[in-house]
Amino acid sequence: MTDRPNRPETLIRRLGLKESVSRPVVTPIHPSVVYASPSPDALDGQYEGKTHGYTYAREGHPNADLLAAKIDMLEGGQGGLITGSGMAAVSAVLLGLLKSGDHVIGGDQLYGRSLRMMTQDLPRFGIETSLVDPTDAEAVAAAVRPETKLILVEVVSNPTLRVADMAGIAAVAKAKGVLLAVDNTFTTPIAYRPFDHGADITVHSVTKLLAGHSDVTLGYVSARDDELMDAMRVFAVTTGMTPSPNECWLAERGLFTFPLRFEKAQANAAELADFLASQPGVKRVLYPGRKDHPDHARASALLNGHFGNMVSFEIEGGRAQTNALVEAMPDMAFAPTLGDVGTTLSHPATSSHRALSVEDRAALGMSEGFFRISVGIEDIDLLKGDFAAGCAAASQI
Repeated sequence: MTDRPNRPETLIRRLGLKESVSRPVVTPIHPSVVYASPSPDALDGQYEGKTHGYTYAREGHPNADLLAAKIDMLEGGQGGLITGSGMAAVSAVLLGLLKSGDHVIGGDQLYGRSLRMMTQDLPRFGIETSLVDPTDAEAVAAAVRPETKLILVEVVSNPTLRVADMAGIAAVAKAKGVLLAVDNTFTTPIAYRPFDHGADITVHSVTKLLAGHSDVTLGYVSARDDELMDAMRVFAVTTGMTPSPNECWLAERGLFTFPLRFEKAQANAAELADFLASQPGVKRVLYPGRKDHPDHARASALLNGHFGNMVSFEIEGGRAQTNALVEAMPDMAFAPTLGDVGTTLSHPATSSHRALSVEDRAALGMSEGFFRISVGIEDIDLLKGDFAAGCAAASQI
């Protein structure tokens, strides 16, 4: 060891940790923004792909790479990219792969911010868009133009829980030579793996079920084609879609319990959906596992019996009734999110779809009395008690 002056300023020098014959059981957090290389030749080797190493955290860091590798295993992909949010992942697809003059088709019930990007942001860059009903593959085919480059759909729509005709859409994309990107956030790889069904790109809001605790904001994107993956990665690095090492660490921890959380929340959702159907003032309940769901047969064939943790329902009345329902459930988190270990209730008219007119929401099947539930892993009797109180209060107005 080189002798160093015994001065406080010496502490500033960056010293490497001693090697250990043992390894940590829990993944270390790597907060370093920069990584030192031993020589210019070594740095060249890293950038040229001859050796593996890190340089600057915006270009990648260990916690993000480990999280991506684990989601890759779930999705059956490789070389996935972690981004700072789910919308960053969507942006990497739409803005990283499309250019002025291109045309993209989207499902008409995509996540609200995805819809905004499709209808307001992409046109500013000369990218034309069309929105179609993803349950109708013929409508998707009819929307394809010579300049169409990509189709973006969600397997299960938000918040009306319609199930896309994924087989039909995949066939259209293949026949027309168009890329198919699938937002798999709602369904997760337990219920559906897009790459197994002909998709070219898979997207996740890791914030939701994969991480599962409402304490991280992250996204994931992967493509089967290396050139597509490289284009999205370069765009993400250039625009600074960098994920936090700490949040990647938290999300990795969440993945350890993901299968258990998914199964418990799904079981609760199925039971809660049936319970809601019997409550006063409830006009309809939407859950793909119920036989009265308009896409139940398709969901059964597509999702291998995994109908998920999302339930939507509609009550009689307007704002007075919706206020009464929420206020009668003070222990229920009324919040526009999903995938948490705890159940959350959201109201699309005042959150995810507030930008739409009353008429436009109605056309999509969302009235003032329409609610969406992200069912958690609580005791089911607690959830039944909450919603019984809420429905009773609303029905008495």
